[in-house]
Amino acid sequence: MSATLKLPTVKPKIKSKGRLAFDAQAFLDSAGVARKVTDFNKKQAIFTQGDPARNVLYIQKGGVRLSVVNQVGKEAVVAILGPGDFFGEGCLAGQPIRIGSATAIASTTLLVIEKKEMTRVLHSEHAFSDRFISYMLSRNIRVEEDLVDQLFNSSEKRLARTLLLLARYGEEDKPQKVLAKISQETLAEMVGTTRSRVNFFMNKFRKLGFIKYNGGLHIDTSLLSVVLHD
Repeated sequence: MSATLKLPTVKPKIKSKGRLAFDAQAFLDSAGVARKVTDFNKKQAIFTQGDPARNVLYIQKGGVRLSVVNQVGKEAVVAILGPGDFFGEGCLAGQPIRIGSATAIASTTLLVIEKKEMTRVLHSEHAFSDRFISYMLSRNIRVEEDLVDQLFNSSEKRLARTLLLLARYGEEDKPQKVLAKISQETLAEMVGTTRSRVNFFMNKFRKLGFIKYNGGLHIDTSLLSVVLHD
């Protein structure tokens, strides 16, 4: 279901947490950004690899899986994103088609911002531009860390790090208490190992009290000890 919105321009809401921080959600809700609010059901495709790249998307609620498929049909999960994340930003750099696919992993609400509108806002609203650039730099750092993780760490450490990242450990906002349901197959694709190895380590983490299942997957911060252990 879609609805096009264009609200009157007002000063974006600023929230304080030690220092002034720009609230991207408040800005998108109030600053006259022409966009669509679109709902997706769980497992529904948002866009598919090879589709025209025409807009940037912002997750308001739910979660999104980004994946790519190679020429022989093997799929790899690139990232799992949640509320407050942008994706599809490649169109801003001249990317004509989507180089991967995006799929809702739960009931998801997205703000779909056309490329031209996103470019206008980035040029005219400096607070939003700063927030977006900061987000993209953080994403790039995350990609580099993922590569190092794949090259040098064991599958057990990679799984622990992936779970902590999904729980948003270390972010300014409060970490999620419960993760959206995510299959062991998806975790295996993200970590670069087999489902049986993921199952083995998840059982180990549960026995050690690092995770628990109770109406969802709860991640305890003590799981960090697995990542830091030599």
